[in-house]
Amino acid sequence: VLITGESGTGKELVARALHTEGSRAKMPFVAINCGAIPDELMESELFGHKRGAFTGAIADKRGLFQEADGGTLFLDEIGELSLSLQVKLLRALQERMVKPVGSTEEREVDVRVVAATNRDLDAEVARGAFRADLYYRLNVIQLWIPPLRHRREDIPLLAEHFLRQFAAEHGRTAQLTVEAMRKLEAHDFPGNVRELENMIERALAMSSSPVIGVTDLPQLRVSKPPEVPSEIPPEGIDLDSLVSEYERVWVVRALERTGGVRKKAAALLGISFRSLRYRLEKLGIDKGDEKDDPEPSGDLS
Repeated sequence: VLITGESGTGKELVARALHTEGSRAKMPFVAINCGAIPDELMESELFGHKRGAFTGAIADKRGLFQEADGGTLFLDEIGELSLSLQVKLLRALQERMVKPVGSTEEREVDVRVVAATNRDLDAEVARGAFRADLYYRLNVIQLWIPPLRHRREDIPLLAEHFLRQFAAEHGRTAQLTVEAMRKLEAHDFPGNVRELENMIERALAMSSSPVIGVTDLPQLRVSKPPEVPSEIPPEGIDLDSLVSEYERVWVVRALERTGGVRKKAAALLGISFRSLRYRLEKLGIDKGDEKDDPEPSGDLS
């Protein structure tokens, strides 16, 4: 399985979900960031080493393939691997055997490998920076994780999840105000899910109140309407997603400008109240202030 997407989109969360929902759930899940370990140490990390194999190897060490035996090995940022290590990884995948550094014996392993990258591996293969045979071996099933700005309906769910998680760790209860949640929904989140997680953790740490408001959040960048590309990219587009994203930006802006009063927001947008209510439901946006709602009408324009 190959998981692709921008940094911070939650690729490891998806890998863990694949593991916990699969037949190997009771076996180990082992993760490594291929870009965080020097190339000269990476082979030992993956395949292990024998005592005396190199300076500092004072004892035998099991590699991550052996640690994950029977379970799942998650290789994050697979595009950072050197070509020489790509060859050895491909051999391990094909033969289901690993040879620790300094050893003459091979060890059989049964590991499901899930890899992830924020790079365009097709382009990396084309320029010779990534082996085509390894790419095709990993890319049997590809999952693309869209950036958080393209799935804003997930923001409230994720924010509440992280808030409960961090509050429980500190023996607290906490909740976000409607205004704070609306600010989060309007933010671009260039750092994706990781940025949202860090933001919630920081807000909870900096506030002693059980209610997290706008002032507890760092200055947020309000999203701009998506730019219209000059041409359709080769991989195509998701028209429904782009239209929803554009629509969401303006609906959220109208609610912010009117303090959440939906009747006024509908007037700003030039649509009926009922049409706005439909869009709020469709886009998963907080419904705002209902105190001035008019009687429902049959107009959906």
